Amino acid sequence: MAPLFILFIHSLMAMAAFRPIQAVEYSVINNAAGTPGGTRFQNEIGSPYTMQILQTASSFIWQTFKQGEADRKSVDKVTTIIETMDGVAYTSNNEIHVSAGYIAGYSGDVRIEITGVLYHEMVHVWQWNGNGQAVPGGLIEGIADYVRLKAGYAPSHWVKPGQGDRWDQGYDVTARFLDYCTSLRDGFVADLNNKLKTGYSSNFFVELLGKTVDQLWTDYKAKYAGS
Repeated sequence: MAPLFILFIHSLMAMAAFRPIQAVEYSVINNAAGTPGGTRFQNEIGSPYTMQILQTASSFIWQTFKQGEADRKSVDKVTTIIETMDGVAYTSNNEIHVSAGYIAGYSGDVRIEITGVLYHEMVHVWQWNGNGQAVPGGLIEGIADYVRLKAGYAPSHWVKPGQGDRWDQGYDVTARFLDYCTSLRDGFVADLNNKLKTGYSSNFFVELLGKTVDQLWTDYKAKYAGS
C-alpha cells in the first residue's frame, strides 16, 4: 500500500504544479443606463469590448513592467463602473469608475478615447505605489500615462516631448519625461516601478540612470529646446 500512497501524493503534487494560473475576473456595470452617456457607452463601446480591453491592458502592463505572476499585485477581480460623476475616471479598490458625462460629451472617437482611459486606470490597479511612503502624485499619474503612450493611445491634445514645467507635473508631461528616461535605459519604467514596491526615494533616478532627476529634467528640456 505504501508505494500506491506515495504515487498518489506525487500525482497530487504534479497536478498542483501544472494547474492553470488563476485568471483575473473582469466585469462591467453600467449604472448610467438611460442617460446620454450610459446609452452612448452601450451603443458605441459596450461591455464585451470593455472587458476585452481590461484583459488586454493588464497583459500589456505586465509586459511593460516586466512582471510575472509572482512579481505583481494579487488581484482577483477588476470592475469597471459607468456612472454619473464629475471628471473623467478614477480607480479605487480595484474598481475603475468612468464618467458617463465624459462619454456623452466627448466629440471624437469615444471608443478609442475610453480605451486609452482604461489603459491609464488599469495601471493604477497594477502599479506599486511606495508601500505607504509618500510618492509624488505626478509620478504615479505619469507612469499611468506612460503606459497609455506606449500602448498607442495618447490623444492628440497631449503636450509634445520637451514641454512642461516640472518632471513631476504628472500625466502627459511626466509620461514624456519617462519616455526620455527609457531612451537612456531600456526598461527604466519597469525598474522604477519595481523599486516603488518597497518605498520611494528621488535617489532611484541616480541608482538607475546615474544622474539626479533634476539634472535629467534639465537634459530633457535641453534636448527639445527650440522644437
